[in-house]
Parts: sequence; structure tokens; C-alpha cells
Amino acid sequence: MKQAVYHSPYGPFAVVEEGGVITRIDWAARRSDPTPLLREACRQLDQYFAKERQAFELPLDFGSGFQEQMRKALAAIPYGETRSYGDLAKELGRPAQAIGQACGANPIPILIPCHRVLGAGGLGGFSAPGGVETKIALLKLEGAGGFLI
Repeated sequence: MKQAVYHSPYGPFAVVEEGGVITRIDWAARRSDPTPLLREACRQLDQYFAKERQAFELPLDFGSGFQEQMRKALAAIPYGETRSYGDLAKELGRPAQAIGQACGANPIPILIPCHRVLGAGGLGGFSAPGGVETKIALLKLEGAGGFLI
């Protein structure tokens, strides 16, 4: 396992690589031993936060089974758009509660954009430090925060 610390506008986190794929974002890690893939991930994150990149082109660990379906559905939500837990529940044939739990268990937030999923009557949660405030900031960065006004 290798990791590179990335200093985002919302605080530092480590991008973790195992077996040639990005496996998680670790909000607590502070050790950095970047590989070419991790350097590329940090470069793409720089572009994302500078509003120069709308989609990541990185090998990501999507998991298997329902987790894989869910994470690929998240990755398919376009930059600047949102979906509800109910939308994804219909798409995947699962209860909205299972969708919410899977979003909360997403190990690669930002790169797999679970911040683009909202509750029927509110924002829902977000697992990064800062929680919902960070989710709002990411949505505003992407221009998807208009519903917040």
C-alpha cells in the first residue's frame, strides 16, 4: 500500500493505492510515498479544484457486487449534477436506505462523487471532515449549489 498526502481546500487527505488502483481516501493518514499513479491522482485533483477537470481518469477500486454497481452509478453522475437516493434506488432496484448506506461507505469520496447524491428532503450526509459543509462546498465548486439559495 502506498499513499500520497493531498492538501485540498478542505484539509489534507491521503490518496491510497494498492495493486495499481486507487482504493481509498484516508482523511487521517499523513505519510506520503507517492507512486506515478498517486502523482497523477494529485495532479487530477489539482485540476478538479481549479475547475479545470470535470471527470477523473484513474483506475479506481469499485469493489464487487452491489458496492460495484453503486460506485459505478455514482461515478456516472455528471459533474455539476445531482441525483437523489431515491433516483439511485430506482435505477439499481434497491431501497433508498441501502443507497444511503452505500454512499456513506464509499471509500473514495470526491473521485467517486457521492457528494452528488442528495436526500429527498435535504442534503443527506457526507463522510469527509466538515461533513455536510464540505459536501455543500464541493457542490458549489461544481456549480450544483443553486438549489441551496
